[in-house]
Amino acid sequence: MTNIIVNAIIFVALSGFWPNSFHVSSIWVALGAAVVLAILNVLVKPIIKFFSFPITIVTLGLFSLVINGLMLEITSWIVGSQFWFSSFWVAIGIAILMSIIDVIVNEFFSHQHSD
Repeated sequence: MTNIIVNAIIFVALSGFWPNSFHVSSIWVALGAAVVLAILNVLVKPIIKFFSFPITIVTLGLFSLVINGLMLEITSWIVGSQFWFSSFWVAIGIAILMSIIDVIVNEFFSHQHSD
């Protein structure tokens, strides 16, 4: 649940930085998109990762960024016109930023729990 809330906040924040490239119409749309993304990450992403394993190995794991961008694009398609990316490259860029932010947030919370 925390991950969904964090992703919703990230969606709103990043769409504010690049309003012509990434659009989220409201916090509620961001929350819905975060739920859709979480469901896709559980149900669809493992299948895509399985079939793309050889190319992921050849690219030393970098293809996983494309998979994350694809998950965001599918999320955009499901959520509709209130959540969109101007291009697939923007989706990949947002996926990279989300991964970086996720690592920072997880590191912060892991230190909070260990103290």
